Amino acid sequence: MIHALSKPITYEEFIKWYPSNGNRYELHKGVIVEMPPPTGKHENVVGFLTVHIGFQLLQMGLPYRIPKIALIKTGDCTYSPDILLLNHKNLVNEPLWEKQSTVIKPDSVPLVIEVVSTNWRDDYYDKFGDYEEMGILEYWILDYAGLGGKKFIGNPKQPTIFVCELVDEEYQMTAFTGDNLIVSPTLPQLNLTAQQVFDSAL
Repeated sequence: MIHALSKPITYEEFIKWYPSNGNRYELHKGVIVEMPPPTGKHENVVGFLTVHIGFQLLQMGLPYRIPKIALIKTGDCTYSPDILLLNHKNLVNEPLWEKQSTVIKPDSVPLVIEVVSTNWRDDYYDKFGDYEEMGILEYWILDYAGLGGKKFIGNPKQPTIFVCELVDEEYQMTAFTGDNLIVSPTLPQLNLTAQQVFDSAL
């Protein structure tokens, strides 16, 4: 749902407006966008991955945390990712973190994951470009329901996970389907296949 406004609003206006009604909102180029309510399958996938990633963080002793709700400000957009890894040690350098749980520096974000829903173009185009431009090292597009465009996930469409790794300031996309073991630069010990993640939706 897009909130009609007479003019684009700033991040500061967005944060001041943000209601405490339990809904999630993002700012897309000065326009407030209400995120669609998550389905049970969507939340199953998010919960499954959060547990597995959290376990890996403990095993590796990394200073990363997974906030329940946090925002990434990328230029004139502000996003609320489905799963966000934060480098806790770098949050002291984040001017908006303490009061607004918002990060603006790529060094604070080793990994961001978006679980694709009906607004799939946001994840494949807008967020892909904005996260790339910001310099976030790793971005997953997790399309467990096979909703994305055919040029991305094939024809017929199939559930796919894209791991996008920043190389020379551009994302290199690697697709994982079926029993492919997911390869993550940030989480090299993550022992999950794409199918295990897809099955967690059930």
